[in-house]
Amino acid sequence: SHNEHKPMEEAYMTQEEGWDRDLLLDPAWEKQQRKTFTAWCNSHLRKAGTQIENIEEDFRNGLKLMLLLEVISGERLPKPDKGKMRFHKIANVNKALDYICSKGVKLVSIGAEEIVDGNAKMTLGMIWTIILRFAIQDISVEETSAKEGLLLWCQRKTAPYRNVNVQNFHISWKDGLALCALIHRHRPDLIDYSKLRKDDPIGNLNTAFEVAEKFLDIPKMLDAEDIVNTPKPDEKAIMTYVSCFYHAFAGAEQAETAANRICKVLAVNQENEKLMEEYEKLASELLEWIRRTIPWLENRAAEQTMRAMQQKLEDFRDYRRVHKPPRVQEKCQLEINFNTLQTKLRLSNRPAFMPSEGKMVSDIANAWKGLEQVEKGYEEWLLTEIRRLERLDHLAEKFKQKCSLHETWTSGKEELLSQKDFESASLMEIRALMRKHEAFESDLAAHQDRVEQIAAIAQELNELDYHDAVTVNARCQGICDQWDNLGTLTQKRRDSLERVEKLWETIDQLYLEFAKRAAPFNNWMDGAMEDLQDMFIVHSIEEIQSLITAHDQFKATLPEADKERMATMGIQSEILKIAQTYGIKLSGINPYTNLSPQDISNKWDAVKHLVPLRDQMLQEEVARQQANERLRRQFAAQANIIGPWIQTKMEEIGHVSADITGSLEDQMNNLKQYEQNIINYKSNIDKLEGDHQLSQESLIFDNKHTNYTMEHIRVGWEQLLTTIARTINEVENQILTRDAKGISQEQLNEFRASFNHFDRKRNGMMDPDDFRACLISMGYDLGEVEFARIMTLVDANNTGVVTFQAFIDFMTRETAETDTAEQVMASFKILASDKSYITVDELRRELPLEQAEYCISRMTRYVGADGTTGALDYISFSSALYGESDL
Repeated sequence: SHNEHKPMEEAYMTQEEGWDRDLLLDPAWEKQQRKTFTAWCNSHLRKAGTQIENIEEDFRNGLKLMLLLEVISGERLPKPDKGKMRFHKIANVNKALDYICSKGVKLVSIGAEEIVDGNAKMTLGMIWTIILRFAIQDISVEETSAKEGLLLWCQRKTAPYRNVNVQNFHISWKDGLALCALIHRHRPDLIDYSKLRKDDPIGNLNTAFEVAEKFLDIPKMLDAEDIVNTPKPDEKAIMTYVSCFYHAFAGAEQAETAANRICKVLAVNQENEKLMEEYEKLASELLEWIRRTIPWLENRAAEQTMRAMQQKLEDFRDYRRVHKPPRVQEKCQLEINFNTLQTKLRLSNRPAFMPSEGKMVSDIANAWKGLEQVEKGYEEWLLTEIRRLERLDHLAEKFKQKCSLHETWTSGKEELLSQKDFESASLMEIRALMRKHEAFESDLAAHQDRVEQIAAIAQELNELDYHDAVTVNARCQGICDQWDNLGTLTQKRRDSLERVEKLWETIDQLYLEFAKRAAPFNNWMDGAMEDLQDMFIVHSIEEIQSLITAHDQFKATLPEADKERMATMGIQSEILKIAQTYGIKLSGINPYTNLSPQDISNKWDAVKHLVPLRDQMLQEEVARQQANERLRRQFAAQANIIGPWIQTKMEEIGHVSADITGSLEDQMNNLKQYEQNIINYKSNIDKLEGDHQLSQESLIFDNKHTNYTMEHIRVGWEQLLTTIARTINEVENQILTRDAKGISQEQLNEFRASFNHFDRKRNGMMDPDDFRACLISMGYDLGEVEFARIMTLVDANNTGVVTFQAFIDFMTRETAETDTAEQVMASFKILASDKSYITVDELRRELPLEQAEYCISRMTRYVGADGTTGALDYISFSSALYGESDL
């Protein structure tokens, strides 16, 4: 009875699959089954226009359960009870269960009461039984069926895909790649499998769910997160969903198999028809080619030229090598295709093929036999005709070659023999032209044999009836006529060369005589021009007077030189007379000298022009030397006064600065008077500078009338100005020091006396050794370290000397009343109300604005623990003011 059932803890079993106890312990599996089975049921119920929302509630009255079975099976179930009472519902559920049993399914532990009562696990078990029977049991792949068949189908379809290894219906499907591979195997246009990643299971699963729902009409029955997050997904849910893919794709495969069978039959027919069409086409093309080729091979019209006949032979060879072999292949292929076609028709129970009239294999064989008969004699005729033309072409080519060589040799020869190059040539060139002409005469005689060979070949070509004999005869006649003309021109040129050679021998002798006389005369003129233009530097009247005497002696030799010039130019006149009388073109170049008559005339004119210029230059130099002597005396007179005056003033200033008898104010007054006197003397220096500038412009660099140069005067003057200024400054500083440090005049005089005593060089400065001796004399006990420290005080810039001012500063440093860094710090501390720091407001309140801002901009921030925001460090600032640290 369907109403009997076992306790829940024993679960329930079906014929193919155990509904085991594990399900009772895993709520995740129950959730997956509920979602999957609901979606599966709705995928069928929607065909009847309905659906379920809650799987354990919506099947309780049995109506939708019976409807589901009718949709799945396509069969009608008994009419359901219409009542709403519990027994009506049980009756309807029993009708459904009876139908399931009638399909060979043995139900265990599933009763109608549990279904009507909404027992979720019993309801899920019943739906799984239905899925197994109607969706999975009929699957058959190779020798396996049901679950094993579905697993084998999945393995076969996903085998080629990377990262996919289907071994079960749970963990093998967790990463989503197996589902995507199934879809891609059947519909590669829906998924780009290469872009999927194994580390993105949720993305892969959702891709498969969305594509299946959108394009394959498979509703989403699973949840990606549930599958991924469950260690072992529910096997029944996975099998249910995967079975939908089998049914979706298996139907398509069956249709494809049927279509392939039809296509195979049609393909055989189409291939046979194609072979028939190809045979007809090949046969027509081959017969047409034979028809076109036979008249070409029958044509025996000979060509006039060897090239044309060789082209015919080349065309025939192309026919044999290029055009005929493919046709032989076509003929063979035609016979093979014909035999293959007849065999295929016989094997596929089709009637034998009968080609069009005239296109039988025998028709093609007869046409081919006719082609080869015509072809056989064509090559023999071609070779015979080529041998005949070869002899003619050989003679014609030989004729052309010899004509070309001869014409190349004679090219330009008539122009060379006709030219008058000897009329403007020198004797050496004429003799060279004669040797060259004799060589040409020998060459001309040697070419006589070639001209005779050319005439003989032309005669043979005429006898053999050469097709272009007219051109040959015209070329031969031109060569013979030219040969006769060359002989006439050769003799004429020899006569002209011999005549001109004799005239040039006379002219050559005159050229030689001109060269012998022109060379020494030219050398004399070169020396004269060099002397007349010789640059001279003199420094006295005596030196210039000796140059004037030498020039007068040169002018006395000019009349004799003019006679030599006239004799030399007479030779050139005789040469010109001969050339004019006999029409000889002189080149204007004497082979024995580079001097021309024009060179001699030009140089003689230059000598005559330079003589008065030299006279003028010498007289101008006399006047210049006289003026220079006046400038020397004028400069010396002033310099001999100014030099001693400067020296005297320097000594007087030294005496004033070293004087300790009067007061510093008296010294200052005396020095000021000296300074004014020096300033007033500046006009004498300026005047001397002017005279010095005139001397330099006149290039006077020596002066025997004085030992003073302008440079000596300048240096002395600058030292004088520097000394007076420095001395005045020293006295001013001494006054400042005396007043600032309260030194009496007597103390200052003592310091001066000590300094002057140890200033051994009397230059107002002491060397370190002099300074050490001075200190020792004053009672200082000095070691090396102590003396080095004192030197850093008196010679801070490391100049190597101690000035009087530095000496006074050192001697008075301990007694003077001056401010110290400690006193300034104490003052700041009063302003800061005894704090170790001072604020900006305190500075601005206690000091004038300018001094306050100066301190603010240079004081560093106070870093003590007792400081406030904006506190400034006046201690480091006070140290920096006295150089004890950086400001």
